[in-house]
Amino acid sequence: MPADLRGRATGWLREHWPFPAERWRSPLRGPWLTSVFGLVLLVALPVVVITGLLSYIAYGPQFGQAIPGDVGWLRLPLFDWPTQPSWLYRLTQGLHVGLGLVLVPVVLAKLWSVLPRLFSWPPVRSAVHLLERLSVLLLVGSILFEIVTGLLNIQYDYVFGFSFYTAHYWGAWVFIAAFACHIVIKLPTMAKVLRSRSLRAELRTSRADTRPEPADDGLVAVEPAPATLSRRGALGVVTGGSVLVGLLTAGQTIDWLRPLALLLPRGLDPGDGPNGFPVNRTATAAGITDADTGPGWTLLLSGGPTPLTLDRDRLAAMPQHTATLPIACVEGWSTTQDWTGIRLRDLATLAGVANPTSAHVRSLERDGGFNSATLQGNQVTHPDALLALRVNGADLSPDHGYPARVIVPALPGVHNTKWVRSIEFRR
Repeated sequence: MPADLRGRATGWLREHWPFPAERWRSPLRGPWLTSVFGLVLLVALPVVVITGLLSYIAYGPQFGQAIPGDVGWLRLPLFDWPTQPSWLYRLTQGLHVGLGLVLVPVVLAKLWSVLPRLFSWPPVRSAVHLLERLSVLLLVGSILFEIVTGLLNIQYDYVFGFSFYTAHYWGAWVFIAAFACHIVIKLPTMAKVLRSRSLRAELRTSRADTRPEPADDGLVAVEPAPATLSRRGALGVVTGGSVLVGLLTAGQTIDWLRPLALLLPRGLDPGDGPNGFPVNRTATAAGITDADTGPGWTLLLSGGPTPLTLDRDRLAAMPQHTATLPIACVEGWSTTQDWTGIRLRDLATLAGVANPTSAHVRSLERDGGFNSATLQGNQVTHPDALLALRVNGADLSPDHGYPARVIVPALPGVHNTKWVRSIEFRR
């Protein structure tokens, strides 16, 4: 492009640029406040990432039942998911979802604090600046994508029309790469800026005494308006927002906070009685009919010398074991109940496979991505791993898996198969 034409085009764009520096007038914006939000995210976001990746491993990718199945060179180092402590998956997934939600106000505040730089002129100053902006674009885009799709998944609202699991996994890796690049680029600056001002002094500064930070290359307002909020107030608003989100989320796990769990999509009142706790998929939604679970229902055990067929009366006559176990789902909700049934290892022995390396459980559910699950050897042989017939002293309700369901310590909820039709024990 000729130089004069390029100059005219640049001048026109500069004149019509919709986000001139003079537009950003908050006296609170500046490197220090941005770095405070950044430090919180630097500490907390790795926890969200690691617990999310652990959830993928807990689904058992070695059995082809994690989603996505083929992740190429992004395959994680695999290991047998532990069965102890029994609340392990409840902890990791609760942290992933709960902490992820609590950080939403911090993420939004961080984005607000850097808006002037995101829309600064000229958009690109050099090759290094271009790389930095691309990393920021991927960072902002991926974290917003993960937040929005995660929230929609919690609400069971799949308006995006693609696999949440697959998109969330790949989106996480885009975020991880962009986050790592951003840390490398910004960490030295952040450390220097945080040392430049005293947090204690800022927390003692009133609105009337709030002044803009020293001028920098884009965050500090060039024409600041009078402060309507102190930095102490801004930090308080963000902290309060996070606490509020935490209270609205904690009821997914803490029963006495359930009335406040507005983000809980399975209803604030799951009903009374022994079966009065949440479910993800009801019997009706799964297509389970009374004919499927009536007197004609039988359980097929295979893998040994001869397949066995047991009806519910035969199962109920076998030695029963009761275990208090949590059940936790990928959406972050969890509950702990008293389950009673036959130990899976006793069923394996009955089937003629005393030391199974795994077991494949199939449901009566004909469709659905989780109508079967493969359990690791340690999950089959754990003394509290059950084919449960009862919960809290009563028969399982149809929605909770009647006539029989699997319950295993620390196993993702969706793999505690309901309406069990068969179990194949493998050597």
